[in-house]
Amino acid sequence: MGEDNFSARNESHSSPAFSNGAFDIVALAASAGGLRALSQVLAALPADFPAAIVVVQHLDPRHRSLMADILSRRTSLQVKEAKEGTRLSPGSAYIAPPNRHLLVNSDSTLSLSQSELVHFVRPSADLLFESVAASYKDRSIAVVLSGTGSDGSMGVKAIKKMGGTVIVQDEKTAEFFGMPGAAVQTGSVDFILPLDEIPSALVTLVTTGDVT
Repeated sequence: MGEDNFSARNESHSSPAFSNGAFDIVALAASAGGLRALSQVLAALPADFPAAIVVVQHLDPRHRSLMADILSRRTSLQVKEAKEGTRLSPGSAYIAPPNRHLLVNSDSTLSLSQSELVHFVRPSADLLFESVAASYKDRSIAVVLSGTGSDGSMGVKAIKKMGGTVIVQDEKTAEFFGMPGAAVQTGSVDFILPLDEIPSALVTLVTTGDVT
């Protein structure tokens, strides 16, 4: 499913903005080496972070995921496994369950899908980013962390096309640079940052709209 499909479905709707932030949503994507990176980013964000967070981490579809439990012990944010129809709220992180695509709708609710694999993975960062771009446009941030493969590279182009902001983890701090590198190659990346600088960049962006 491409960005045009999402755009067509959402073009007549605009998502309600959370009142106290320059951005409404941060979409994080990771694969191999991603749990450590996700833990470090979420642990450094404040409980009153004024945007919602949605997360795709490639997981073994054969096993129940403990990711939400693990991450919730490492951050002051509310961390939940995403469920169909859940409404987004700031200061909360929603984790895609194993073997389900996670999509953000124009009414700020979440959808889960078992549609076909995208680039051999489900959940797909590309589908998440494309849905976020269509629903939140220039009030969206995409972050690509450690991972193998190229998932997310199409999605960051959608985020950028709709006026959003793209951050990737740099090669030096990423355990695997496949996903961040593929995103960089699109020319749609705004910031390439060491892992320990990503949380402060997110806080500054979401609260002020600027990192300069």
